[in-house]
Amino acid sequence: MVTYLGKEYACPMVISLDLIGGKWKALILWHLAMDGTLRFGMLRKLFSKVTQNMLTQQLRELERDGLVHRKVYPEVPPKVEYSLTVMGQSVLPILQALNQW
Repeated sequence: MVTYLGKEYACPMVISLDLIGGKWKALILWHLAMDGTLRFGMLRKLFSKVTQNMLTQQLRELERDGLVHRKVYPEVPPKVEYSLTVMGQSVLPILQALNQW
């Protein structure tokens, strides 16, 4: 058993799939890697078929899992930017391999 962020996993592959699995997470990570820091509104434009709630949920999970950094600027209206953490950047070779496949 492997423990990561308080969860127990049977094997490391399950951890990986849990972190980047799903319809939108890998795409979010890919665009943050290719485009750099993005605001929430730009992510909404990139993924026009995703609902605002789903995008918010996916970003929160990526932030919780340490792959994405969320920076909130104290202004009105609120400005929020997302970027990859060091751990998020370490996923890039895997995403590149998936892209080539």
